[in-house]
This record gives sequence, structure tokens and C-alpha cells, in this order.
Amino acid sequence: MSISLTRPFLRGRLRARATRDGHAAGTLVREVLAVLSLACTGAPGVLPVHAQIAVRGDVVHTMEGEAIGNGVVLLRDGRIEAVGPASAVRIPDGFRVIEGAVVTPGLIDAHSVAGLSGRYNYWHEQDQLDKSDPIQPELRAIDAYNPREELITWLRGFGITTLHTGHGPGAIVSGQTMIVKTRGETLREALVDSVAMFAVTLGPSVARTFDGKPGTRSRGAAMLRQALIEAREYRTRHAQSDTAAPAIDLRKEAFVRLLEGEIPALVTAQHATEIMTALRLADEFGIRIILDGASESYLLLDEIREAGIPVIIHPPLSRATGEQVNMTFETPLLLRRAGIPFALQSGFEAYVPKTRVVLFEAAVAAAYGLAFDEALASITIDAARILGIDDRVGSLRVGKDGDVVVFDGDPFEYASHVCAVLIEGELFSETCR
Repeated sequence: MSISLTRPFLRGRLRARATRDGHAAGTLVREVLAVLSLACTGAPGVLPVHAQIAVRGDVVHTMEGEAIGNGVVLLRDGRIEAVGPASAVRIPDGFRVIEGAVVTPGLIDAHSVAGLSGRYNYWHEQDQLDKSDPIQPELRAIDAYNPREELITWLRGFGITTLHTGHGPGAIVSGQTMIVKTRGETLREALVDSVAMFAVTLGPSVARTFDGKPGTRSRGAAMLRQALIEAREYRTRHAQSDTAAPAIDLRKEAFVRLLEGEIPALVTAQHATEIMTALRLADEFGIRIILDGASESYLLLDEIREAGIPVIIHPPLSRATGEQVNMTFETPLLLRRAGIPFALQSGFEAYVPKTRVVLFEAAVAAAYGLAFDEALASITIDAARILGIDDRVGSLRVGKDGDVVVFDGDPFEYASHVCAVLIEGELFSETCR
């Protein structure tokens, strides 16, 4: 059975058609027999969770080298089994075939709060920022994430299959972040990494969140520095104790993981002043950081490159107001030219529907200087590398997760649509939108 997922106004609606190798009839018979067999045995479903699927594209962007014309991606048991031109990759009997104009890896949103933040402004679904204390590294994203949140399904419809989400900007340390797939009705089904980073914010937005406290930039930095010093002393006391271990302090335990390099800090810093403070703190405490937002990073290209710190850039379509008044559409291009690793993000929006779409953000970056492959990399393989999950996602390579998106045209063209989304070999959408 083959599904054609091409531009609707050129080829009409989705329709079944025979595969090029003539096995459609046999495949259909086998699928019917499988359904009947499951029904007779009382199995809980009618089709396997991980179907055997072949994805064919006029162009396949693997993000592992040059794009492949007339390419094929074979998915078996949730993983990528083969990738290559149709002339070299034989589609086995029984595989379902999905076809489209352009095929890419599943897209990655490198920073979001979706799942902790709901699509509306209801107070009970806004868990991305707790305002009871400006320093709370012990808050776990997994305790608040809602995999059934409608925003998750909405984002998946635009090809986003992996989401780095959790506690957001606005507190000195607002809590932990996590990485999930945009699927599942339970956390277990969605989870990739339960603790990815600690969300840190430097700058005046913290004072706005907490009614004028902690106050100035220097006061916020001093509070963070004090918390790290106390955690370092706490770690020393535990290591030297030859009697009963001291009482556990969840806040200090979290900071110890940061001090020991186990988990990095995602530091939201927009102004050059705040970016330099973040670099100093990283050097002073020997901690790993990733810059977030970084609206004025173009003023500090040499410093950021020499520090070896990647950047998750603010959405290009952000409003140029407040702390981001000096942002520019060309920041991705300038970072690329400077050799600084970066990814794009959706960020957080206070207005409904509460999130942007990284597919559109990458399109804007491409319009302002990035090459197509560079813009696509910022929401696939480059994002995966920064998040430390490139062994699983970010490119179409044998052995990686079967996360694939099918488009009916250029992904960055306004008139194109996402026509199929697969996550670990499971087909979630067959409708061009």
C-alpha cells in the first residue's frame, strides 16, 4: 500500500496507489489477514505500534551529507534500517510506502515550555515559572509536564518530533528542563531525558517577575554566585563526613550536579552585559553553560567562540522590545560565520497559542542569509548536538530513531505543507496541513 503525500493542488487529496514494484495487492492481503488475526486472538490493537514503513521522497535531506534525489528511508521496529537512493535501497515486501516531495529528519525545538505551559491562559496550566522563590533548581519538569496538552499535538503537526521543554526564563533559577518526543499519553511514552539542563535567567526580567527583587543585574548575579558557593561547601561536607551523612538538601543537591558537570545550565541572557556575566560564572565555577536568547550575542562573537559555548538563539520573529530591543534577524548568520554552534527555538509566548513554531523561525533565518542546509540543521542535527541527543535524532542515519517528516514542497516555503509525521516508526499524521 502506497500513500502519495504531494502538493494537494497539484495531485489532489491523499490517495492509495500501487507501489512501483507492484506489491500493493499482496501487501493489502497481508494487512487484512493481520487485522483478522488480531481480532480473533483478542489482541488490544489492530495494527502493530511500529509498522514497517518505507518513506520515498523526490528529495531526502539526511543531514548526514548531500541531499539524496529520489531517496528512500526504510523504518523497521522504530529505527532507521536503510537510507539511500531508490536505485540502491530495495523496499521489502510488506512495507507500507509513503511518498512526498521532500523528506527530512524529525524537527527539534531546542527550547520551549510547551507541556508545562498550556495553550490558554488558565492559571492551572501555567507551570513553567513558579513565583514563590527566585532560586529553585530542585523543581522537576517531569512533575509538571502534560503529554496530552494540545500544544504538543499542534507542534507535532508542523513536523516537530522532539521537544526540549521545562521551566522557563524569568527566575534566577526556575527549575529543570527535560527532553521529550511529541507523542504519547503518558510521560513514560514521551520521555527522552528527565533532566536536561537547569533554567537560569540573568537580567532585569527577574526583578519584573518578583516585584522588584532581587533588583539589579549585579544583585541577581550575586545571589546565583552565593547559591553555587553554598552548594560547593555542601558537597565538601558530604565528601568529608565520616559519620552519618548530613541531611539532604534538594536545592543544593541539584546545584552539585551542575558543579560536577553532570548537567549544564541554560542561561537566558539577552544583553551583552548579561552574556559576559554568564561567561564569567562559567569560568569561575567550572560549569557548563549554553546561552539562551542571546539577542546581543553578535557583539561578543569572539568571546563566545573562545569560551566554546553554544547558543540557542531567540526566535527570529521575537518582538524587538524590552531586553530584545537590539535583536537582529541576522544573528544566526553572524554566529554561523563566527563558527559558533547554534540552534533555533520557539521560546515562550504569553499570548495564545503560547508558542512559536521552529519551522517558521528557521525559514526566517534562511531568508536573512543562512543557506537552506544551515537553516534546516539549526532545527535538526545542530539542535540535537547541543542537546546531547544526536546519537538518536537529528539526522536520517541507520540505527537512529525513525523520526521522519514528509513535505509536499520546500519546507521553508509558505505554500508548503507537512503531510506526514513519523516518530520512532509510528505514523501520526497523513494529512497535509
